[in-house]
This record gives sequence, C-alpha cells and structure tokens, in this order.
Amino acid sequence: MPGLWELVRYFLYLGSLGFGGPVALVGYMQRDLVEQRKWFSKEDYMKGLALSQLAPGPLAAQLAICLGYVHSKVWGATLVALAFILPSYLMTVGLGMLYVRYGGLTWMQAAFYGVGAAVIGIIVRAGYKLTRLTVGADRLLWGVFGVMAVVTAWTESEIATLFILCGVAVLLIEAPPRWLRGLLGARTSLWAAAPLPLSLLTGMGAPASLGTLGQILWFFIKAGAFVFGSGLAIVPFLYGGVVQEYRWLNDKQFVDAVAVAMITPGPVVITVAFIGYLVGGQAGALMAAIGVFLPVYLFVVVPYPWFDRFSGNPQVKAFVKGVTAAAAGAIAGACYVLARRAIFDLPTLLMGLVTLAILTRFKIPEPVVIIAAGLLGILIFSIRGS
Repeated sequence: MPGLWELVRYFLYLGSLGFGGPVALVGYMQRDLVEQRKWFSKEDYMKGLALSQLAPGPLAAQLAICLGYVHSKVWGATLVALAFILPSYLMTVGLGMLYVRYGGLTWMQAAFYGVGAAVIGIIVRAGYKLTRLTVGADRLLWGVFGVMAVVTAWTESEIATLFILCGVAVLLIEAPPRWLRGLLGARTSLWAAAPLPLSLLTGMGAPASLGTLGQILWFFIKAGAFVFGSGLAIVPFLYGGVVQEYRWLNDKQFVDAVAVAMITPGPVVITVAFIGYLVGGQAGALMAAIGVFLPVYLFVVVPYPWFDRFSGNPQVKAFVKGVTAAAAGAIAGACYVLARRAIFDLPTLLMGLVTLAILTRFKIPEPVVIIAAGLLGILIFSIRGS
C-alpha cells in the first residue's frame, strides 16, 4: 500500500482531472487503485462501494473518503476528502465569478453539447468494467443487477431501500441465519456568525444576509444527509429547494449550474458551490460545500469501523455482494438515463460512440477526450449559428 501522501496526490489528480460524474469517477478508482496500482484489494473496494451506496450523499466522494479511511483512518479520510473536493470547488467558484461578472456563460451550452456526449462514452466503459468486477459470472448477482438497472432507468432515480432489499435478498439466499436455515433447510453458502467582508457575501444580487447564509448551510446539509443516489438523484432535490422553494435561482440559472458541474472535474455535486456563489458570494459557496459534504464525511467515518469489524461475517459478506451488484445495476440504469439527455442527434451519437471506441482501443487520458469534445461542440454550434 502506498504512503498517505501518494494517495492524497492521486485524489488531488482525480479531483482536478476526473471528468464524467460519479459513474466514471467510481470506475477510475476501481481501474487505477485496484486493477493497475493494486493499492487496495478488491474486497476493500467492494466494502467501500457498498457502504457508499447505503449512506446518503454523493457516491464518488463517499468512496474516496472510505478508501482514505481504510488507508489511514480519520486522518486519511480527512486529507483525501479535501484533496478530492478542493480542486473542483475552486474551479466551480471561479466559473461562478465569471458568470456573475459577464451575465451568463453562453459558451458553456455549446461546450456541454460535445462534453455530454463524450461523457456517455466514458461512463459506459467505466460501468462495464465495474460490472465485470462486482458481478462476474454469478447468476444471482446478475439478477440483482438486472432488476436495479431496469428500475433506475424506468424511474430515473436510485431508490435507497432497494439497495438494502437486494443486500438482504442475497444474504437470505447465500448465507441465511441459523434460525432460518433450520426453518427452511436452506444452505449457507454540525456555524459562527462573525462579520464577513461585503465582497465575500455578494453573488448575483444584494449582499447575502447571515440569515440567508444560514438557510444555504441548512438546506445543503439536508441535501447531503437525506438524498441517496449521488449526482443523479440530488439534482431534482436541489431544483425543488433552490428554484421552487427559496427562489434563489431561475430555471435557466439552475440549468447553467448543472452544466458547470458536468464540464468541471470531480464530484458532480460540486454544483452546490456554484449555486451558493450565485446566492451569497464566496461565503455562500463555502456554506453550500460544507453543508453537502460534511454529512457525507460523517456517514463514512462514524459507521466504517463497525462495518469493517463485521465484514468477515458470512451474512455481511452476502449482504455486501447484493448491495454492490445492485450498485452496478443502478449505475447501468443511470448510464441509460444520462444518455437519453445527452445524446439526441447524429453528432452527439457519433461523439459518444467514437469516445467509447477510442478509450477502448487506445490509452488516451479522459481529460484530453473531454477537452476535444468540448471544442468540437463549440465548433458545431458556431457552424450552425453562422
């Protein structure tokens, strides 16, 4: 296993250049840390993935924090969380400053036209590799995978209780408790209100009050603590609060915020920093980021020792297998949902397929593909507009 600072450097790199959202980021970790560098065992990775799926909040950030905890306990989890989140946070706040200064980011829509299609190719490949790792040739796990893929694609959301039910189902079939075996004959197999400089409180409108900053913090704490399903599921929750309840942003501004999250690396949920900046400036961005990521950190650091202590139990092993198979199925369903939104004409279809082919055949860094797709999207928009 590497030194802690090597691991921190890796997550600093992934947070700076890891495009594609939670599906792709989870795939990168599996490829880089388990398959290629062998810094973590398959069992540690699967255990972290299972806990990340069971807890609310952004999947990729949770898995990163889990791996940091496996390596160096609380200190490792803390440093990995900061390294993974900080680069995309700084980029997102920077884009927020440009957005407020110049009244919008029209070019972003054009770039995302290409980026969105390329991202589909990336996540399909990452999803395939993750499925191969977690499901293998087990027919029962393929059944769980199929159910979760269909449900996620059909409902366009990830239902937390189904992850638990899938884990319980595999537990009861592969490693039922003794009382059940005897009955059935089954086989075992957490703010300070200090004055802040005015420039730090100003987003699109008037300076945000401390009351508004408190609302931002509390709303995003709820988003991090109660929303399951990572970036895919948190967007509707954010829309309901940011646009419909508090009316901090209008529809177009909210769509721009989601686009920012997709064209910047790191966790998709970092869009909260952009939203927070538009509402309350630098302080708003910081409150939003703290609010959404603090529960995620606590949901990993607090229960992981217990989760790890009982991981050798046959029932826990079976439960983890069921949850990870369900996670792979949900990710496959999410690929379908995202593809429906990002691929809608011939150019986007071709970009998605070409991206998948290039990454399968050649060892080209994903950020290079993302940048090329973004430039191609801007070119296509400029041709169409001329």
